[in-house]
Amino acid sequence: MNYIRRSGITATISGSTVWRWLHQDAIKPWQHRCWIFPRDPNFAAKAGPILDLYHRLWKGKPLREDEFVLSADEKTSIQARARRHRTYPTLPGLPMKVEHEYKRCGAWAYIAALDVHRAKLFGLCEHKGGIAPFDRLICQIMSQHPYKDARRVFLIVDNGSAHRGQKSINRLKGKHPNLALIHGPIHASWLNQIEIYFSILQRKALNPNDFPSLKALEERILGFQKYYEEIAKPFEWKFTRKDLNRLLCKVNTRPADSYRLAA
Repeated sequence: MNYIRRSGITATISGSTVWRWLHQDAIKPWQHRCWIFPRDPNFAAKAGPILDLYHRLWKGKPLREDEFVLSADEKTSIQARARRHRTYPTLPGLPMKVEHEYKRCGAWAYIAALDVHRAKLFGLCEHKGGIAPFDRLICQIMSQHPYKDARRVFLIVDNGSAHRGQKSINRLKGKHPNLALIHGPIHASWLNQIEIYFSILQRKALNPNDFPSLKALEERILGFQKYYEEIAKPFEWKFTRKDLNRLLCKVNTRPADSYRLAA
């Protein structure tokens, strides 16, 4: 029970009443959201071309029909957790019941790419990430029509160790002359459309995590990838350079309030 003293009189108030008062209050100091302030001085210069590519533009000119835009990244440490008791399915009025304790059966690094204008997916389950697994994904893409014969294939990536800096550009350009690697700013995963697909995969296919083996987990990941390709349409990306400039201007002028725009 909670107590409040008024004019020498002590009143007893239930915990639920206190919680209701706090919930209805305009300011809720116990709630918070984490965010990262853009620290890259060239944030706009790096993000702008990516936003243009999503709208099929490059250096102010429309892309041709034989030019493609893909987004790639790794979803690491996807564990296969074998529950110590079988999972009970949902029933009318009752949720699924999943045993809390589990046995670890290993983990996959899911390395994937999305053709942002065709909703075409490519993906591999690897025991660990790195340069060699990432290059295998790129070979899978660039060995297929229409990418192998394309004028240019733009590949949007973050700054992960498998595809960081000029060395990665030179390495992949040497193997695939028509491939153009485009690096986003640091801490800007929201610019990479493959992250949207990873979120869908997590919610639709990997929760709850109840897989008896790595093989079963791989079948679920790649099976969902194939299914998604059959039903998906390209994401309706609306964020433009103008929106980015407006956001950065607000962040730089009123840092304390900028999260409201991002939300």
